[in-house]
Amino acid sequence: MTSRTLPSTSQLSVAEDLLGLLRNTSSEPRPDEQLEALTLAVAADLPVLLWGEPGIGKTAVLTRLAESLGLPLTTVIASVHEPSDFSGLPIVGEDPATQGVPMAPPQWAVELVQAGRGLLFLDELSTATPAVQAALLRVVLERRVGALQLPPGVRIVAAANPRASAADGWELSPPLANRFVHLQWVHDRDVVVRGLGGVWPRAELPCLVPESLPEAVAFARRAVCGFLEARPTLIHRLPTSETRRGGAWPSPRSWETALTLLAFATAASVSREVLALLVRGAVGDGPGLELLAHLDRLDLPDPESLLADPAAAELPVRGDLRQAALEGVIAAVGSRPERERWEAAWAVLVRALETGAPDLLVAPASALAGLRRDDWEVPAAVERLAGVVGIAGRAERSVTRAERAMARAEARVGR
Repeated sequence: MTSRTLPSTSQLSVAEDLLGLLRNTSSEPRPDEQLEALTLAVAADLPVLLWGEPGIGKTAVLTRLAESLGLPLTTVIASVHEPSDFSGLPIVGEDPATQGVPMAPPQWAVELVQAGRGLLFLDELSTATPAVQAALLRVVLERRVGALQLPPGVRIVAAANPRASAADGWELSPPLANRFVHLQWVHDRDVVVRGLGGVWPRAELPCLVPESLPEAVAFARRAVCGFLEARPTLIHRLPTSETRRGGAWPSPRSWETALTLLAFATAASVSREVLALLVRGAVGDGPGLELLAHLDRLDLPDPESLLADPAAAELPVRGDLRQAALEGVIAAVGSRPERERWEAAWAVLVRALETGAPDLLVAPASALAGLRRDDWEVPAAVERLAGVVGIAGRAERSVTRAERAMARAEARVGR
């Protein structure tokens, strides 16, 4: 019997076999900053909101995340539910005057409590009405649905489309938006192509070293508190535009989120790129980038340690951090100018010349030369730097002369 003469039920069975083959995919560990940031935030038990255009794969990645973590997935389409589906439906008992009116939770919440663990996926959040968003506040923050308390083993992830691409979309209310870690979800060509070929990246929980946990918490507290002491105006800053209020912005609540993420990221030794996604997703782009710059300054070597042993000085590789470290050395000598310290600073600059780009030494060398006292002899180390500084200075002067010549030419053309 050929396939054309098979009964309809047999054809459906063959179709199911074909669909099964298409669904039969595998996963592999491979670098994926978006997925790493999402997994770390889920491990930290923080609500995450994925922003992305329709069809970008937000739902699919949540399905694979639940499978990788061994968590049952509960999907709730927020836009098709009523506020009572999250706040609970009032049920009148035998004696409401003494027993009150309990708020009965929906079936999905009861099933999560019975399972004791799971991944709650709140989809289409940006198309939920303001009343539904208000009902979700307690679910996201307190993990309560009606009179039911969700167990600690339940993690919450939501997804939303930008208002421009959402069907009858609403901007997220500021109270609800401030409860999430916002991650922009974009497609990666290689991930999509390899995934359609049957192999998707695997989500793996961060590897936390137990011995490093106290140090990670201490570092996160010191970093965030030190930053907010220097930038107190960023403790709470509600954006002026409605669109930005629906995203990440700084508040005491979101700074606590950033502190938690920083502690987890430190304990897991994640990359700077992943940390940037998380911090900016908690407090917004501007405050997040400022905090990252503050963290860079915390990692700078102690100027006094560099002056104590210039020959073994370990300077940052990144150009901006190296320049900041050298400026710190010059500032330290300027605050306590002594001949030995001044000579040690020249030795640090020589060390910088041996291990990095010479163009970064022009400004520090000039500043250090300006600290010289009349009775201080010029150390031999200066000779090694003289050529570099002199060449850079001549190049800078030639550029200035060229710019002036161009300006004069343009002025003549204008006349």
